[in-house]
Amino acid sequence: MEIKPDEITKILRERIEGLETESADLSEVGTVLSIGDGIARVHGLDNCMALEMLQLPHDVVGLALNLEQDNVGAVLFGNWEEIVEGDTVKRTGKLLEIPTGDALLGRLVDPLGRPLDDKGDVNTDQTRPAEFKAPGVVKRQPVEEPMQTGLKAIDSMIPIGRGQRELIIGDRQTGKSAIALDTIINNRDQDLICIYVAIGQRMSTVIQFMEVLEQHGAMDNTIIVAAPADEAAPIKFMAPYAGCAMGEHFLYDGKHALCIYDDLSKHAAAYREMSLLLRRPPGREAYPGDVFYLHSRLLERAVKLNDELGGGSLTALPVIETQAGDVSAYIPTNVISITDGQIFLESDLFHSGVRPAINVGISVSRVGGNAQTKAMKRVAGKLRLDLSQYRELEAFAQFGSELDPETQRSLARGERLVAALNQRERSPLSVADQVVSIFAGTGGYLDRIKAERVQSFLEDLITRMRAEHADLLARINDTGQLSDDDEEALGDAIKDMVDDFGPDFDEQGNPLEAGESDRVRSEQERARPARAAEEEAEEEEPEREEVPA
Repeated sequence: MEIKPDEITKILRERIEGLETESADLSEVGTVLSIGDGIARVHGLDNCMALEMLQLPHDVVGLALNLEQDNVGAVLFGNWEEIVEGDTVKRTGKLLEIPTGDALLGRLVDPLGRPLDDKGDVNTDQTRPAEFKAPGVVKRQPVEEPMQTGLKAIDSMIPIGRGQRELIIGDRQTGKSAIALDTIINNRDQDLICIYVAIGQRMSTVIQFMEVLEQHGAMDNTIIVAAPADEAAPIKFMAPYAGCAMGEHFLYDGKHALCIYDDLSKHAAAYREMSLLLRRPPGREAYPGDVFYLHSRLLERAVKLNDELGGGSLTALPVIETQAGDVSAYIPTNVISITDGQIFLESDLFHSGVRPAINVGISVSRVGGNAQTKAMKRVAGKLRLDLSQYRELEAFAQFGSELDPETQRSLARGERLVAALNQRERSPLSVADQVVSIFAGTGGYLDRIKAERVQSFLEDLITRMRAEHADLLARINDTGQLSDDDEEALGDAIKDMVDDFGPDFDEQGNPLEAGESDRVRSEQERARPARAAEEEAEEEEPEREEVPA
């Protein structure tokens, strides 16, 4: 049978004209050239975009990172050991997106939004891009609203505002994660959504962290994103961006969010591992050349939006681990230059019993008093200066030379201020409680009490203030201000407490023996009752006499 070329052409034309393009499944596919260490080289995806999601067999997801002339370098999420050379790779046409929304609150998830707890699936259809351009200057407003940590040392000297980026930096085991934990607990009843991103930690540590939050009732408005140490580098690389995307959902909804990245040192190490496997050229300390941009594009997304865009905020608390206190290493200097200040935790202070172990000398908040309540600013004005002076005099006093009375007074005051700023883990304080404690120190009321008794004195003082002066504390908490009358009332209450507690020194600084506290009181103090309780006792006195024997 002879087939004419004209007939073949006619048949093909008819077939093509009858094709319904809407029903056709047109997708660009490629082939895996090589696979190893969670990195795949794919041939045939000529139109692939950077950071595009790729579809591979066995439910493995790829992320295109290297767009080269003849192949695409992709990192793989999921069970990549199942992938072999020759497998088909399909483009999705979508950039990497992260599940977001209220359904994630109270959950422990991985960076792709998949649940890691036993609470069932995460039911949300909302997503946000993992990489998102930070808002420009016009879309922002100044950082002025305080973001309270509940820690006296931070809220008084290194205040953090909503929309700020404040670095927590220090050696391992100096209490960096404890600051993050206390901040989340302190904001459990506030309008602040917390996202804690755990990078490169043991899963048992993350579970423990979650259990502590549940015990304190703080998990309801918290999301934990975990990329544990045994995960592949791509998952650790993606974790902070995923946490940030989850926070941005609330930010652009006019709400307030806090992202804690614990820690970005391990994040940089994971990115270095991934980059070297992708054959990117290494630079200083074998990190790729864009490791600064890795963190800057993440932290620039922290913002306080202007009122036209809803006035929402996203605060960032990145954590960096130093080696032997070396803040001049590559990654620490990078993140210090990106952030708006740093809280530096020192091993020596930690081992000497200072909690939190903050080095006041090199810790700073570049937002400063703008993000501080007026009451705190009023009582803590000289605190940083006094503490810095104390540290210098302390070093000088170690030489054993004779010290003049003024220097001795400065040393004694500094010692008591350090004791007053000490705080136990998981016991954050309200603004009013902090103001009371710090005013007792900066006002000189603690000078008559031994440093080792300061902590128990402050605990008793706060207990009494809550019982007898609840209205004063409520005013400070509600208004954030300390009027002249309130300051005077607070000073009188602290004076009475010092006398009832039993001072160790008289007003000139001379030691007292036990039971001598009444001798110290001035004529005016003797003339009036020290407490309301004494007035009640005087009123009850005649009634007792009338009772028959």
